[in-house]
Amino acid sequence: MSLLSVENITKTFEDTEVLKGIGFEMNQGEVLSIIGSSGSGKTTLLRCLNFLESPDTGTISVNGQLLFDASDKGKMTEADIRRNRLHFGLVFQSFNLFPQYTALENVMLAPRLLAKEQGNLKDKEEEIRSQGEELLRQMGLSDRMTNYPHQLSGGQCQRVAIARALALKPDILCFDEPTSALDPELTGEVLRVIRELATKHTTMIIVTHEMLFARDVADHVIFMDGGVIVEQGLASDVIDNPQNERTKKFLSRY
Repeated sequence: MSLLSVENITKTFEDTEVLKGIGFEMNQGEVLSIIGSSGSGKTTLLRCLNFLESPDTGTISVNGQLLFDASDKGKMTEADIRRNRLHFGLVFQSFNLFPQYTALENVMLAPRLLAKEQGNLKDKEEEIRSQGEELLRQMGLSDRMTNYPHQLSGGQCQRVAIARALALKPDILCFDEPTSALDPELTGEVLRVIRELATKHTTMIIVTHEMLFARDVADHVIFMDGGVIVEQGLASDVIDNPQNERTKKFLSRY
């Protein structure tokens, strides 16, 4: 059984159909890279998977559990949406860290809110802090835990954002162009962290323009254009030997 199953996802904003029947599956421990030009629907797809947008049609299932069915979306409560989001962690392009909190406080924030909602924050506080410290150590930020975002480089901020996304132990970690806001010299440190997560069989969906990285790290690649999946397959096949003319034209730029 697939870990993630996405079927017939469509999304329209006003008169623009951004997603036109997207469907794919992925297994536990796989890395999927989604490539394509700006405006092809990649970010909207990630936002739909993370329940930041509500698809017009389609279904989303994780571990065989139906999380979203557009035909029943009117029945979903805010509590349902928050619960569904726990299956996914999202790392944004521009970090989206809270400037008033330290690196450690940013990582601890979501687990603390969840524990507070469940009524056991007092019992969980020490565990949450310990986990946050361990995640920042894994990101190579043991000496930056008490720093605020404005005291960190872009690469360090993005690594804090990755630790924050991992803090709720999601089934699937999603990256939306994780290096696009970084200087080239800082890109490498973030890609190294993602590469290390892949070696630990972390299930990931990565929207990226880093083609060599996608080929080397991903198990599968999806090429999107105009709101549809034009081509998908093994990463090396799609990037080194594309079959569709639209894919060939896109990759010729790289």
